[in-house]
Amino acid sequence: MFSLRRDRQDAVKTQIDSLMEAAGDIVFRLSDDGQILSASRRTLDLLGKDADLAGKPFSSIVLPADHSAIALALTQAASFPSPHRINIRILAASQTLWMEIQFMACANEDGSAELLAVGRDISSQQATEERLRHMATHDALTGLPNRSLLSDRIRMAIAQARRTGRGFAVLVLDLDGFKKVNDALGHPVGDALLRVAASRFADTLRDVDTLARVGGDEFVAVLPGAVSEAEIQMVGRRMISMIQLPFEIQGQSLYVGTSIGAAVFPEHGDSEVKLLAHADTAMYRAKETGKARCVVYSQEKFTQPEHDVSMEAAMFQAVRDGEFSLQYQPIVDARSRQIMGFEALMRWSRPGLGMVPPMQFIPMAENNGLINLLGAWALKSACVQIKQFEAIAGRPLYVSVNVSPRQFRNDQFLDIVDEAINLSGLKAHQLLLEITEGILMSDPEHAEHLLSAMLSRNVRIAIDDFGTGYSSLAYLKRFPIATLKIDRAFIKDLPASVKDVAICNVVLSLANHLNLNTVAEGVENEEQLDFLAQQGCNLVQGYLTGRPLVPNDIIQLLKPGVPDVEPVEIR
Repeated sequence: MFSLRRDRQDAVKTQIDSLMEAAGDIVFRLSDDGQILSASRRTLDLLGKDADLAGKPFSSIVLPADHSAIALALTQAASFPSPHRINIRILAASQTLWMEIQFMACANEDGSAELLAVGRDISSQQATEERLRHMATHDALTGLPNRSLLSDRIRMAIAQARRTGRGFAVLVLDLDGFKKVNDALGHPVGDALLRVAASRFADTLRDVDTLARVGGDEFVAVLPGAVSEAEIQMVGRRMISMIQLPFEIQGQSLYVGTSIGAAVFPEHGDSEVKLLAHADTAMYRAKETGKARCVVYSQEKFTQPEHDVSMEAAMFQAVRDGEFSLQYQPIVDARSRQIMGFEALMRWSRPGLGMVPPMQFIPMAENNGLINLLGAWALKSACVQIKQFEAIAGRPLYVSVNVSPRQFRNDQFLDIVDEAINLSGLKAHQLLLEITEGILMSDPEHAEHLLSAMLSRNVRIAIDDFGTGYSSLAYLKRFPIATLKIDRAFIKDLPASVKDVAICNVVLSLANHLNLNTVAEGVENEEQLDFLAQQGCNLVQGYLTGRPLVPNDIIQLLKPGVPDVEPVEIR
């Protein structure tokens, strides 16, 4: 009887050994405490082991970081009848292999328990997944963390600061003079310069710091524990000195600088949005006051009346709570009065307090940096909404969106415009971006470059409040302008005012000869509309032809009974 039982055990062992040799990749027999009883020949070949592994713990061939996972897997496999699968790293002779291991419990004839560990090599799959994860969180040009990973790092820094009571600094870095190099010598040279600049910035930082590229020539650094202005200025001086060294690229010596703005948690902001906005504001102050400087944000330096400070805090909260919305004012044909498009107008409704005038919150958003976030959201939302409006109307419509000076200077503005068009499916020529004369003349070279890029996309440009800014008309020849918007100041006294009649006639005649469209703002009565139509004005907007309305009211105006469009989140 004993001999028969022994023969049976030997037969089972022989069958298991046969299966082990037939299986692919790696197969181990293990004791219930994780000791290797035997391994298949293919396993030994794959791992590069010359001798049998019998008697050694399974963890001896596993990367130390995965030891706890192995211990748990062995326990669970021995305790539960179903297989247990994990991904671990196996130490081979000359490399580390990612293996998917399945542990299975089996019982011998004598009642003793052992485990089978069957695995397959997934190193190639893991490498592909790792590359994809890296691409999703890192900038393709410099290899630095991108905006998405930066956001995670700042949130982690906030959580750690709240646990330890030690703050941190956020620095926004922008290269001075980069656009001239990029425009004059081309993108390959510009890209090479950015890679070197990224390396130089990184060399000034510690291992615990984070450096990210967030777009164009703008970088952001997160410095844990750095809270004093002296510490920040020391880092800033190192960065400025490193960037001022010549860049030797393609046989040329190139020179740029950097302007730096800093904000400290929690003194200058208790959220990612506030910190980045205030650091961005400080960076623009550095540019405005001579460049190649590091400016730390301060409520004392960036003085505001007390009620403005509380309003600014409410504005950051309003972004999180979704208090901002868009209304749409019809723009109609001056002769037929048919609706041709809509101007998107940003509104802020504070619960319990009512509407905040745009003239109050727009300059504040421009100053604190939120205008970039709000402007991008408004642009995307307006393009998405106008597509629904035109589907209801059964014909093409266009949307007009205002662009602030800070948005216009934002290196990511072109990308934001492209994203809005792609997200909505709107044709590019149906988007009209309204800018002021002051934006054009403050940096003509940048304006010419950006507007040329818009023209290549078929996005149209309008000059808002025409005639109230710079007196020079040279930009009408230099820049690709599609539309002039005649300011309401020249419309309100028509047709009684001889001066306003003369000004409007000159503007309309000028636009006609330059083949530009015209939009008269602030039309409030029939006499104004009749005069403008007779003088050849193309389009009008104002309370006579339509007040700003919420999307549902526009929908009812165009065709009743259609549900509202899904809103775009502010992010």
